[in-house]
Amino acid sequence: MFVVIRFRVGESAQDEFAERLRAAVEVLGKQKGFVAARTGRNVDDPELLALTLEFENVGSYRRALSPYDVKLTAVPLLSQAIDEPTAYEDFPG
Repeated sequence: MFVVIRFRVGESAQDEFAERLRAAVEVLGKQKGFVAARTGRNVDDPELLALTLEFENVGSYRRALSPYDVKLTAVPLLSQAIDEPTAYEDFPG
């Protein structure tokens, strides 16, 4: 399963945001079931940033959000995400 989390961040705030994003990815990457992460900036809208995460399954993703260090480091950042569904299952095609 994979997660697509989008953020709207003004260009002047992106350096600080990038540091927080790296810390969040680092702590999430230590969780059981984590597979990969990728970050990016939209080519047409430079204030639109994305974080994609891949986990072995939905349960491992949800459990990855529970540890104290994740709540301290990643959850505050994730709470700034655009309010939209983020978790996806693989779809044949």
